[in-house]
Amino acid sequence: MVRRGELTDKAWQRIESLLPAIDGRGRPWRDHRQVIDGILWRLRTGAPWRDIPERYGPWQTCYERFKRWDADGTWARLLEQMQVKDDSVGNVEWSFAIDSTISRAHQHAAGARKRGTTAGRSIRSDRKGGRRSAGPGEDSPPSST
Repeated sequence: MVRRGELTDKAWQRIESLLPAIDGRGRPWRDHRQVIDGILWRLRTGAPWRDIPERYGPWQTCYERFKRWDADGTWARLLEQMQVKDDSVGNVEWSFAIDSTISRAHQHAAGARKRGTTAGRSIRSDRKGGRRSAGPGEDSPPSST
């Protein structure tokens, strides 16, 4: 039974020949289809690798195969081949979106020096009297009460 999000038999037939062959040296590899279904589950859900269900095999196997195939270009070749095949029969609709968003930040967000301050002194004024507040080491201005 094919579960939601797993490879169908038709999809598997299309990509099976594009995957690296099992060379027979060392320990036998877990079935490519089972591992790919595990990788697809992880990518679809966004869950951590360790949360891949046991039906897909050990999570380490899925992670290592994903990492290995990313490094050697298998995923890129697979995507390219499938796009070329689908585009040649008219199954791909190309659309592009271009975004030119600009984000601006306040000058202080970038760590700029605040204008008008000197080392150890503040230019804040007393809200009631409009007087400058004392900096470190200075006495407070006399209050007029």
